[in-house]
Amino acid sequence: MKEFELKYGCNPNQKPARIFMENGGELPIEILSGRPGYINFLDAFNSWQLVKELKKATGEVAATSFKHVSPTSAAIGRVLPARLKKSAFVHDIEGLDDSPVACAYARARGTDRMSSFGDWIALSDCCDETTAKIIAREVSDGIIAPAYTPEALEILRGKRKGNYNIVRIDPDYVPAPVERKQVFGVTFEQGRNSVEIDKALLSNVVTEKKIPESALTDLVVSLITLKYTQSNSVCFAVDGQAIGVGAGQQSRIHCTRLAAEKADLWHLRQSDKVLGLEFNDDVGRPEKNNIIDIYLSKDSDDVIGCDVWRKYFKRRPEAFTDEEKKEYLKDIKGVSLGSDAFFPFGDNVERAYKSGVSYITEPGGSVRDDQVIETADRLGIAMCFTGLRLFHH
Repeated sequence: MKEFELKYGCNPNQKPARIFMENGGELPIEILSGRPGYINFLDAFNSWQLVKELKKATGEVAATSFKHVSPTSAAIGRVLPARLKKSAFVHDIEGLDDSPVACAYARARGTDRMSSFGDWIALSDCCDETTAKIIAREVSDGIIAPAYTPEALEILRGKRKGNYNIVRIDPDYVPAPVERKQVFGVTFEQGRNSVEIDKALLSNVVTEKKIPESALTDLVVSLITLKYTQSNSVCFAVDGQAIGVGAGQQSRIHCTRLAAEKADLWHLRQSDKVLGLEFNDDVGRPEKNNIIDIYLSKDSDDVIGCDVWRKYFKRRPEAFTDEEKKEYLKDIKGVSLGSDAFFPFGDNVERAYKSGVSYITEPGGSVRDDQVIETADRLGIAMCFTGLRLFHH
């Protein structure tokens, strides 16, 4: 297939639309089901690059959940602890522990379930039946992977009345070293960002505290995730998965705050109060996500107030007070943070520390690097400078 006609571009009024190879060659994909759109393919090709690079850097299978050309999370295929399984809504999936690719996607999808609603999925390895069973019951736009088992393909083709978008990509495809795009009729050309991110990039530690081997993989996960996140961006990671992505903010501190808030919510979703919520039997999975999000917000009375709780719960939940949340989060440590550009002020480090960050990687190069390093030393945070900016637009 040398080109594929799209229904429309970014918006329905943008026609005609298509994807094709500029050199007239074959597209490196096969569409097995559905009719992916313009934004679907932007998500597909960016997400595929992320998981392919994450697999190469860590040696472990990887998955990501994408929305609007940024990852909501990315993860490698480690077995989920019991609490994480329940908070990610996969505690009832049989054989989950035996499928690294299913574990990777369960982590990625379960991180920020609000943002992942209607996601695009990328897997570094063959999609198996267990992974397909997870995908089958979630609201999702499509998937890209290098292969599918017959059982997985049958399950996925059953979504959306047979119109679910399923794309197979040639895992050996390598794009040209120069890439082009047009904006306002003007052609932009640049060298493709083919820089490799691995543990060797993290050797320039600039703080008194050193980075342990156990944190290096999480820092790599955060950086590769950032490489395909709309800038400015900051990513929190722990146990092989991105737990909070702050994407597309004009201010670095707003990136850090957004990522930190998402990471805090990821932790709070695993608390006894949230895991103990007793939903009514007619409350669906997407509704549960919305209700939990409101329950953990300042608007919790909207779902647990005297006049409304019966609509959602078998018994009225106790409020999760701000003091209780702070108490639950205060002892969390060992979280890693990556930033796609330098921190201009120490306030980013201060905010990261409040959400359990112990390790930071950033490019360095600010005129206030000394202030940022001093803040990290004062808080006992280990930090390294990579000298590598990772803007993505």
